[in-house]
Amino acid sequence: MNSKLTPIWLALAASLGIYLGFFLTRNAAQSETSIVAPNHTTTPYSKLNEVLHLIDEAYVDTIDKSKMMEDILPVILKDLDPHSIYVPKDEVESMNEDLEGSFSGIGVQFNILNDTVMIVDVIAGGPSERQGLRAGDRIVKVNDTIFTGKHINNNKVVKTLRGKKGTTVKLGVKHAGTERIWDYVITRDDIPVNSVDIAYPISKGIGYIKVSRFGANTYQEFLTQLMWLREKEGCQDFIIDLRNNSGGYLHAAILMVNEFLPKGELIVYTQGKAFPREDAYADGTGRFKNQRVCVLINEWSASASEIFAGAMQDQDRGWVIGRRSFGKGLVQQQMDLKDGSELRLTIARYYTPSGRCIQKPYKQGEIDAYDEDLQERYDHGEFFDQDSIVQNDSLIYYTKLGRTVYGGGGIMPDYFVGQDTTNYTPYYRHVFNSMTLYNFCFNYADKHRTKLKQYKTWQELQAYLCTTSYLEDFLQYAEQNGIARKAQEIKQSEELIVNSLQAYISRNILGDSGSYPILNLNDLTVQKALDVFKKEASIAPVSDKNQQTIESKKDL
Repeated sequence: MNSKLTPIWLALAASLGIYLGFFLTRNAAQSETSIVAPNHTTTPYSKLNEVLHLIDEAYVDTIDKSKMMEDILPVILKDLDPHSIYVPKDEVESMNEDLEGSFSGIGVQFNILNDTVMIVDVIAGGPSERQGLRAGDRIVKVNDTIFTGKHINNNKVVKTLRGKKGTTVKLGVKHAGTERIWDYVITRDDIPVNSVDIAYPISKGIGYIKVSRFGANTYQEFLTQLMWLREKEGCQDFIIDLRNNSGGYLHAAILMVNEFLPKGELIVYTQGKAFPREDAYADGTGRFKNQRVCVLINEWSASASEIFAGAMQDQDRGWVIGRRSFGKGLVQQQMDLKDGSELRLTIARYYTPSGRCIQKPYKQGEIDAYDEDLQERYDHGEFFDQDSIVQNDSLIYYTKLGRTVYGGGGIMPDYFVGQDTTNYTPYYRHVFNSMTLYNFCFNYADKHRTKLKQYKTWQELQAYLCTTSYLEDFLQYAEQNGIARKAQEIKQSEELIVNSLQAYISRNILGDSGSYPILNLNDLTVQKALDVFKKEASIAPVSDKNQQTIESKKDL
């Protein structure tokens, strides 16, 4: 496989493990207790302030002192660690929205296709649905101004359509198949941000839950779906998918783990120079202490995801499946500055119950090397072959039942599942990475929306799609967009192409509840979890090489 992993580190440095306040409890079900930063006395002399004052007073040209400070702060923090950051005042609100559980807007999901804002889905009960907007509509004007063209991008759409609750925005909208522009005045309202993308019975007696972030409402969403799966759908085993989940609120992860552990079991602890060790324990109120669990992780699972997976693994409470996690175990404290900006300063490290530090190694000031870690893992073959992973034999720890686990950063799964290279041909990567496949699926769903809307479940819609000739239509569409047919590669990737087409067409009709179940049919990590449930009778994962150690411990 010749493709290279494309790092998106600047975005990750500002998003992985952003905690809006740091919360930890000695008892996971007690109310949140914020760790307060130590008192700081005013330093009588500051060289930085003196230099800035001299520049302001004596420099040959007029300078913007405030802007200079804004430029200096990120540089200072970069020399500390990879996750301490400065957040300018005008970015604080947008960075908080995903974790806070809601934002104010018009209530649509959108995509930009052919320089036009296309509504992919309308939030149920939101202001746009109340006004009659629907999936497939095109937003072509905003406040009587043309809103199409190459200058339109995601950031501009978000900034234009989001706003304070109660404010209005006028939209000029074209419905699918028509040229007339209809005017709608939308009153912005609170729009929920769901962190549980989907929950459904994936197999008889087995529930699947996809958690995309750890926000203010995540625990309640998670618990609600767990209860529904068990009480209404009869599920006794659960697959909890934390792949690509970069973290969020610590307290949400603690409460979620608490649902699976008996009273008194350690969930996580933190420790730092100015912050003595703080432990979080299960309080025994968990409703799912006897259910079997598989936790799915990959290289983009970070922070709170690693806390959850590490606790379940160290307490031998479930099987962790996938690939080694990111390794983000630094605790950030939110410190509000007087002008409304924020400093999110690393004040401690996370440790799993066995004592493993989640944070992967780094050197102060050498952020570039830290940022290249995943690329190096990829180049070394770690994403594809378990034998390529180098364990640190000097950092050996033991789970509750005596299984060996390793420190050194991140969570190593109990069952490794490498990236599937069998069907990932250059042709498939080209149509996927270029958005050609996604754009075709939107156009196909848009063109056949009336027919496809007749099907209310993903099973019904998939069964119908299997009777149509959309694959040939897609290959022609790809050719028209400059991607030549490659017969051998198409044959090799056909199952993957068909699965992706079905999933994304279904998503455009049924949302996430239509796409995830279809994608999971060919997902090797999900299929491995189902296989583990079939083969493993006990709750705790016990490997052959640790069995003797565990038995000897029982005899003591």
